[in-house]
Amino acid sequence: MMLKIDKVNQYYGQSHTLWDLSLEFKKGRCTCVMGRNGVGKTTLSKAIMGLLPIKDGALMYDGQDISKLPDHKRASIAIGYVPQGREIFSQLTVLENLQIGVLANRHGIKKVPDKIYDLFPVLKDMGHRKGGDLSGGQQQQLAIGRALCIDPNFLILDEPSEGIQPNIVAQIGEVIDYLTKEEKMTVMLVEQKLPFARRHGDDFYVLDRGSVVANGEIKDLSDDIITKYMSV
Repeated sequence: MMLKIDKVNQYYGQSHTLWDLSLEFKKGRCTCVMGRNGVGKTTLSKAIMGLLPIKDGALMYDGQDISKLPDHKRASIAIGYVPQGREIFSQLTVLENLQIGVLANRHGIKKVPDKIYDLFPVLKDMGHRKGGDLSGGQQQQLAIGRALCIDPNFLILDEPSEGIQPNIVAQIGEVIDYLTKEEKMTVMLVEQKLPFARRHGDDFYVLDRGSVVANGEIKDLSDDIITKYMSV
């Protein structure tokens, strides 16, 4: 098991946001975390990255309890994170954004791996353009490329298809498939779009009010579950 979340509770002030949450992410598989807005998906992502503290429970990563590990050390144990909204550095160039990812690489490499440009050729072509000048889809490619520069074993993608043109959504899907099938990377995909989740996911969890209400292999994601917990 790459990551096991065991009975985690988390609070925003007096608000109880994650309730005895337990999930498992299997090595080399894409696990979709789904549900309506505000049910705890992004909170879970940030808790795994150490950006939000948990009240109790355990985050077991490759057999190690990382619950108390500072956020700046989570990249060094090969956890990559692409937040919702991308959060690239708009005033830095594409190359400079990628080099920031390289700084956190656990193998101490000095340059952007060729693999990043193989997966996203546009990043090489636009290396000297400022991140803020890119389209939304290109910024998403940059955010994923930056996360991959640390050479993660576990990659969190929070709504990677949100507001992105269809051809780039398709390319991102192909990258997810390559990472899980060829590199045996474990991917946590927070996703609202059902066709994308079904096409690229292996397993799923549906959250509601900070708790798991359904889970299984993606082929078992039924219309009843979708209607009850995901329809707006």
